[in-house]
Amino acid sequence: MSGTASATAKMKKDESFLGKLGGTLARRKKSKEVSDLHEEGRNAINAPMLPSGTDIHPEDTMLEVIFFSVIQVLIDWINSELEEERIIVKDLEEDCYDGQVLQKLFEKLSGRKLNVAEVTQSEIGQKQKLQTVLEAVNELLRPHGWSVEWSVDSVHSKNLVAIVYLLVALAMHFQAPIRLPEHVSVQVVVVKKREGILQTAIVNKELTSTTEDAFDTLLDHAPDKLNVVKTSLITFVNKHLNKLNLEVTELESQFADGVYLILLMGLLEDYFVPLYNFFLTPESFEQKVHNVAFAFELMQDGGLKKPKARPEDVVNLNLKSTLRVLYNLFTNYKNTE
Repeated sequence: MSGTASATAKMKKDESFLGKLGGTLARRKKSKEVSDLHEEGRNAINAPMLPSGTDIHPEDTMLEVIFFSVIQVLIDWINSELEEERIIVKDLEEDCYDGQVLQKLFEKLSGRKLNVAEVTQSEIGQKQKLQTVLEAVNELLRPHGWSVEWSVDSVHSKNLVAIVYLLVALAMHFQAPIRLPEHVSVQVVVVKKREGILQTAIVNKELTSTTEDAFDTLLDHAPDKLNVVKTSLITFVNKHLNKLNLEVTELESQFADGVYLILLMGLLEDYFVPLYNFFLTPESFEQKVHNVAFAFELMQDGGLKKPKARPEDVVNLNLKSTLRVLYNLFTNYKNTE
């Protein structure tokens, strides 16, 4: 898991959670055979993060409950996905560290078979399997902007935060039918050695984010006003697309393959987009994702912020995601002729 470049965040845990979640999540393990650096790191991580006698406030207890709710949602999701494999996960750390469950989960979600040994008892074998699984995961997620917050060593050492990061990323990428608590974060202790001196820092890491915004509120609480917004956006995009004798009547489906988004960006920024840069008649899901992702790049080249929506969400006809993207264009280019 990487918090800061080349920093190692070791999470140690007792039999029960005593550190603050949303404050400090610590895993304590006693070991006599460790290197000097690891010994120093262990001592630093195990150092009390709260003054002696400090009470844990109700807010911290709530954060702990919320964190555990994330874990439980992930466990239930994995068990649902792997029911046919007769796999039952009860503890994320103990059941995911050796790569077996992660392998089966990735294969089920991606439809891709990995070339790994089915059963691996040795530590070397387990890490080799993990290496293969995580390389496949990273290869899938990285192009879509996911930050890799896990590693072979962190997962195999049963780093709960790293494992949760990985599972949350997979769940969100594959649009798992689950609802994760929003804005769940933990503080991890990052330990590194500079010029022979051990330094520690506490870094706040967000595990789950939120897509809650004006469009969530609009759809959930004021659906009667949705048509007004859609009409305004349709008028805006057609003002420009009509220059190419194109017309939009339905937002989520007509922008789902990315072609209109790319052409619209060219019109708004007054340039021609070479046809070899995108698929003019995309047929596969991957080609459509490529187009939408390319449109997002054009938006950022034009000075816009990176869209909150994911290309996959637009391709999957997610109305809120499409509205967010188009509204961002409307806000920035509404006065463009």
